[in-house]
Amino acid sequence: MTEFSIIAVFFVGLLGGVHCLGMCGSLVGILTGQLPKSGSHWQFHLAYSVGRVASYTIAGALAGAVGQAGLIFRDVIPVQHLLFALSSLMLIALGLYLAGIWGAVRRIEGVGRRLWMRIQPLTRGLFPVSTPLRAFLLGTLWGWLPCGLVYSVLITALASGHALNGAGVMLAFGLGTLPNLLAIGLFWEKIKSWVQSSRVRRVAGLLVVCFGVYGLVKVGYTFYSNGWTGSCHVAA
Repeated sequence: MTEFSIIAVFFVGLLGGVHCLGMCGSLVGILTGQLPKSGSHWQFHLAYSVGRVASYTIAGALAGAVGQAGLIFRDVIPVQHLLFALSSLMLIALGLYLAGIWGAVRRIEGVGRRLWMRIQPLTRGLFPVSTPLRAFLLGTLWGWLPCGLVYSVLITALASGHALNGAGVMLAFGLGTLPNLLAIGLFWEKIKSWVQSSRVRRVAGLLVVCFGVYGLVKVGYTFYSNGWTGSCHVAA
């Protein structure tokens, strides 16, 4: 399951460019406005993105650890099967969002607003962004910004059933978002037509949906063949 999830969430991150533009573009704009007026800025944008991906990876490890703890009860409750099915359903929802068919994942963003209200004041001490280190720290904090895409992928990390697997899922997602957010800060005009292409987004979205459907078929076949005692191989 983890291998398919990593490939799928990488596509989600890579082709979620329009969402990233609306959700994080203003933040990158703020970052750009705070940078020194002279010199190259690519190292600041890279440091910011590395910090953001680091936060995603930590969140994925925590979610995977929670899923791993749930698997302790696999002999009492079919936790493994349920997590796997939930993960597959989330991949389908994410694929439909990327394809522009269904935008329900946006509603999940309200879940993390309370946490963000506690984190946001910490960002004020990092302005002005005069060094790449400050940009990195700002990225680690802004990585916790409420985002429906991030939270949806976190459910897949939870379903991985292991801290390392969860970290890998979120790392793959974060790496997928790198080109878009770096492009927003550096050369968005050159690639936005490709990222925003309805044809590209629809094909990628339907590919992610296929990953989710495959997962549901797999868990259904396992249950049909072995009942709740069968393994879906959620953990590596």
